[in-house]
Amino acid sequence: MTAAALLAQWLTYLASEKRASPLTVRAYGDDVERYLDFLTLHRGGAPDGTALAKLSAADLRAFLASRRGEGLSSRSLARTLASVRAFHRFLERRAGIKNAAVMSVAAPKQPRTLPRPLRQEDAALTLMEAGATGRGLAGPAWERARDEAVLTLLYGAGLRISEALSLTGADGGTGAALNIRGKGGRERIVPVLPVITEAIARYRELCPHPIERNGPLFLAKSGRALGPRPIQKVMETLRIQLGLGPRATPHALRHSFATHLLQNGGDLRAIQDLLGHASLSTTQRYTAVDETRLMAVYDAARAR
Repeated sequence: MTAAALLAQWLTYLASEKRASPLTVRAYGDDVERYLDFLTLHRGGAPDGTALAKLSAADLRAFLASRRGEGLSSRSLARTLASVRAFHRFLERRAGIKNAAVMSVAAPKQPRTLPRPLRQEDAALTLMEAGATGRGLAGPAWERARDEAVLTLLYGAGLRISEALSLTGADGGTGAALNIRGKGGRERIVPVLPVITEAIARYRELCPHPIERNGPLFLAKSGRALGPRPIQKVMETLRIQLGLGPRATPHALRHSFATHLLQNGGDLRAIQDLLGHASLSTTQRYTAVDETRLMAVYDAARAR
């Protein structure tokens, strides 16, 4: 069987059996398609199952080196390697195509980075300026109300932008909680604060397009589902107008949600559940952010 056919089987498996999100399936597929294209050039022909079983660790390292040469960071290379390994694990389980050499290649070391949240006052100012009555943005009132509602979900509920934009008309009611499907298909219950309910209600009232119960909650000018780019552009505009710096991104609002909860006495396990992290170690990064902030305050006090 050709590698292309095996790739198609794997992507179907990810979508139907693993229930991975469309974005995840596309990202994995892009990584492995690049891998197979490289092998075609590297080995002088399109690989099949037999060739994939005979690949050496050097073949995979050559692929990673080529991607590094294209400017990929260590984090992106690690994700690419994870995609390739997942593909080979599928080949071993489903087609009996085993390759221990490829599975032995280690991921590149990554620098340990900390989340970069906004200050509480900056996060609040960002939401206010994005709103329907805010001064920060031009455009129709319904779009400003929409943008405020999306950003309020990121900061007030800790959602990823993809999670907020995947909400349907049925999710935008007055319920006290949202059922969110996050990374890896993991589901979690997220409480909805009154400020979020009010922001969504204001958007729904002003939106000129019909919001169907089973259709997307957040709509673009065309009436179709809203993508992430308009929200990213809103944050780019606001961080310039408000002098917030490059850390003010949509995802920084999610980081801010977790950090500010922790600073105000939130339980780490509860924050893990709210964020939908599979591992507590991922959530523990926010304790380091808080420690860094406390040491900065301490150093500033000593300098006086």
